[in-house]
Amino acid sequence: MAAKILTVAQQKGGAGKTTLAANLAVAYAQAQMRVAVADIDPQQSLTMWNALRAKLHGDTAGLTVSSVGGWKLAGEIDRLKRDHDVVIVDSPPHAETEAKIAVRHAHLVIVPVQPSPMDVWATEPTLDMAQKEKAPVLLVLNRVPPRANLTDDMLAEIKDYGAKVARSRIGNRVGFGGAMLQGQGVTEFQRSSRAAQEIRALSKEVLKAAS
Repeated sequence: MAAKILTVAQQKGGAGKTTLAANLAVAYAQAQMRVAVADIDPQQSLTMWNALRAKLHGDTAGLTVSSVGGWKLAGEIDRLKRDHDVVIVDSPPHAETEAKIAVRHAHLVIVPVQPSPMDVWATEPTLDMAQKEKAPVLLVLNRVPPRANLTDDMLAEIKDYGAKVARSRIGNRVGFGGAMLQGQGVTEFQRSSRAAQEIRALSKEVLKAAS
């Protein structure tokens, strides 16, 4: 299939952007896809996670992580998409040139948002940027607490922004942190867990939305 470019973007820090990017990448690799991740976040968290992954688990065939300066991103995406089925871009949490380039080249922009008023309000600049770049968006409720009333209230407010909201929700589960500490995705770390089921469901929904 032609490579799908998926950009994970959120200008508010702490939304779980990098964790979501890593877990989607692993899920696609486990589905026998050739996956590349372009890490343009200055914190380089995905690059460090991948180094830990290689150290602890050796061969990481099927998953390539490229640390690249934002201004080189367009050329790097062109290079990566020639040899991969999915290219995931982990963008920086700021309205900078790098984030705009990442959004501009995406078949789909995945915007994680925690179901809290501050997080929902802070999402609007990311949606505005995607709209200016004419990039389709999928909002993903991330780190969802077990309190359904708050989540439902925030979901109603999110829908007022006009962006599509994923049916799949990602819960606030300790398995995600444990997996990252082992250089893994949760679908490797806890294969049959609820967290793994949520990531697999989201990975399928994302590819469908990017088609």
